Amino acid sequence: MLHHHAKIERNSILLVILITLVVLVGGIVEVIPLFRMETVIEPVKGVRPYTPLELAGYDIYIREGCYNCHSQQIRPLRDEVARYGHYSLAAESMYDHPFQWGSKRTGPDLARVGGKYSDDWHVAHLKNPRAVVPESIMPKYSFLMNNQAKLSEIGKHMEALRVVGVPYTDDQIASAYADGVAQAHTEDLDENVAGLKERYGDKVVARVFDGNAEMVTEMDALVAYLQVLGTMVEFPAAEAADDQTSDKQE
Repeated sequence: MLHHHAKIERNSILLVILITLVVLVGGIVEVIPLFRMETVIEPVKGVRPYTPLELAGYDIYIREGCYNCHSQQIRPLRDEVARYGHYSLAAESMYDHPFQWGSKRTGPDLARVGGKYSDDWHVAHLKNPRAVVPESIMPKYSFLMNNQAKLSEIGKHMEALRVVGVPYTDDQIASAYADGVAQAHTEDLDENVAGLKERYGDKVVARVFDGNAEMVTEMDALVAYLQVLGTMVEFPAAEAADDQTSDKQE
């Protein structure tokens, strides 16, 4: 055995080939299981795909580069949990493509911002950040009030996300435009709101987010997205499931 090993060490080309082969095999063994979401993410009750309006807001969040200054990942450290809330779970990002964990905090983490402030606060903050946070260096996004949310194409985005594993149904995709409008406009749309909640759950919030009932704006979409962050997970149930998993491993 040692004699053969000596031959390999003396033949540089053979050595390089064998090293490359070992690295490739090792890499494949490590990486392939990660393509199966169920092997790396513990399912958590309450987590659902974004509604069409929330997904439109997610797209605006990415388009405007909000991730450059705001993370969406609370680490399991005492100071972070005390400031922002329960540490982030992998399941909370399982339908984000791409995920928005971020790597820099010029502004606060947003993983638990949903429900922390009112819609009016978010609108005022986005229109003129210094009106509510005097020391803020965030730019103004008042133009979102004048831009109509692009809901006519949101169904195609949902179809693309389904290809990579987001479990949107045919009914959800077919109703994407109606659901997006219904979530931002509740007046005279009771039937559509009922359909929205049937497809995404009773916890879905439907209201005029930006105060303008005449048009579904990009402000509606972005505020709807911000207001859902960190609100899906039922943490007592998640913690109980985590405890059961730990007990089984022990």
